[in-house]
Amino acid sequence: MFAGDFPFLSVLTLAPLVGALVVVFLPRSQPELAKRVALVWSIAVLVLSIFMWVAFQAGGDRLQFRESYSWIPRWGVNFTFAADGIALVMLMLIALLVPLVILASWHDADKSKRSVPVYFALLLLLECTMIGVFAAADVFLFYVFFEVMLVPMYFLIGSYGGHQRQYAAVKFFLYSLVGGLFMLAAVIGLWVVGGKTFDWQTLIQTLPNMDISTGTERWLFLGFFIAFAIKAPFFPFHTWLPDAGGAAPAGAAALLVGVMDKVGTFGILRYCLPLFPEASRWFAPYAIAIAVIGIIYAALLAVGQNDLKRLVSYTSIAHFGFIGVGIFAFTSQAGTGAVLYMLNHGLATGLLFLVVGMFVARRNSALISDFGGAGKLVPVLAGVFFFAGLASLALPGTAPFISEFLVLIGTYTVNKPVAIIATLGIILAAAYVLWMVQRTTQGTLNPELSEVPGMRRDITLREKVVVAPLIALLLLLGFYPKPVTDVINPAVQATMENVGKTDPAPTVGHLPEAAK
Repeated sequence: MFAGDFPFLSVLTLAPLVGALVVVFLPRSQPELAKRVALVWSIAVLVLSIFMWVAFQAGGDRLQFRESYSWIPRWGVNFTFAADGIALVMLMLIALLVPLVILASWHDADKSKRSVPVYFALLLLLECTMIGVFAAADVFLFYVFFEVMLVPMYFLIGSYGGHQRQYAAVKFFLYSLVGGLFMLAAVIGLWVVGGKTFDWQTLIQTLPNMDISTGTERWLFLGFFIAFAIKAPFFPFHTWLPDAGGAAPAGAAALLVGVMDKVGTFGILRYCLPLFPEASRWFAPYAIAIAVIGIIYAALLAVGQNDLKRLVSYTSIAHFGFIGVGIFAFTSQAGTGAVLYMLNHGLATGLLFLVVGMFVARRNSALISDFGGAGKLVPVLAGVFFFAGLASLALPGTAPFISEFLVLIGTYTVNKPVAIIATLGIILAAAYVLWMVQRTTQGTLNPELSEVPGMRRDITLREKVVVAPLIALLLLLGFYPKPVTDVINPAVQATMENVGKTDPAPTVGHLPEAAK
């Protein structure tokens, strides 16, 4: 039942929840204690996640670490957890980012009139729900985590965010809630036509043998897809993200864009494609179309932004377009590239958001026009910002480059026009990233910056500890992604088999080498 008789996934899910309860009940008069407890707790989760990574067998069963506990027997609902290679990679991303976000957010809640322990308890509660949503192997349990995940992020934005935080929080919540209602209808429909079970492994084995009409399958697919497209977000469901990302504290924004949005693309890979293969093939051209539009549209909007956090949010919408193209190209190379991009985007954008937060904390402003020549005052921080920007635009030698390369190569073999148009997004990415860096840290020094006390302080030791692991991983995976591709390749290939798609040429055997 357990790998090594240890229930990794249930413990990983519950541990942050227990930590959140401990932190929230700490005295409000001892904020430093709350911070330290939250940090140590999140590090413990990271250590346990590393043990789970080591225990995972890349050539073993598709779903590993399976646990199942009865919840609502009458409806066939269970607390069922299991992880394939795709979920494992995302769980490791969560475990890594949360302690870094806690460390980066050390003083974020100090200036607010809200409770500091509550802020860090919300971060741990968010970690609990994010782990649960990726670890769930029961469709109903996945839906529960999918919805509950909104609550801590809503309060992080609405209570601790910046300008227009209430508007951004409500918009974020309503968009996600509407998407969740579409998915709830589809979940109920799946239970009815799928033999009154929510177990994912049972469903992918029994659904192909059931006499489900084409129309029913397409409607069920659409219910899930709309929810995931909003969460990702794909064009035209994207408008909540710039507001939420711009208003959220930098650490919360890093988790929002770096991890939470991946629930959308993960859901498509885990639920839409294997459960509804015919509908996935039928909707694929439309999904690719909105993904390509999102790449170009979001990139153009990013060029015109004056707010650093909103700009980074728009870049993420463009990057999710590449992930969408990779998923629905239905080739092993593109699929592996899409999953790898989910990880690499989380690392690169997480780093970029955290560094932007460091600039905002010093300047008390996220407006690009309030900076200018900042590199003359904080050269090391400006250098990290430049590296984060280069990683975001997928410079060769950084991890996102491998992802984009695999997506474009895999897509080109089946749809040359889409690959060519998507390539334009790379050119636009260079434009908006370099423009952002130039106007923020390069050029003539803005005289007002010299008068800002915070701008006289370059990167601190705490901030170096935050950025160093992300920089190291972005460089390591940029040159040697094999440890990750070996884990995700079997899950991607199994998903392609569920959809009934194979590569147009005999390249599957060479995929791991290509990904290396």
